[in-house]
Amino acid sequence: MYVCSCFGVTEKQVKEHADAGACTPRQIASACKAGTDCGSCVRRIQAILGRGNCPRRELLDKGLPALASASEDLAEDFPEGLSEAA
Repeated sequence: MYVCSCFGVTEKQVKEHADAGACTPRQIASACKAGTDCGSCVRRIQAILGRGNCPRRELLDKGLPALASASEDLAEDFPEGLSEAA
């Protein structure tokens, strides 16, 4: 079933992006553009993601990047540890 009609993004695709680490509608939008045009799908995306189901939400709550590539980028910028980034 389509979640985002504007970009043809399905519920399955949103779940796949969530499984890959996307925890917020904004991260889903970065991955596939869903929610960036008319915005009518954002609440549906939020419902699919749920609250507290993200294993990386703890990182977000601490202000750290939740996606692996962002964490790796920070590690390069702060080789002595991520605590320097906070």
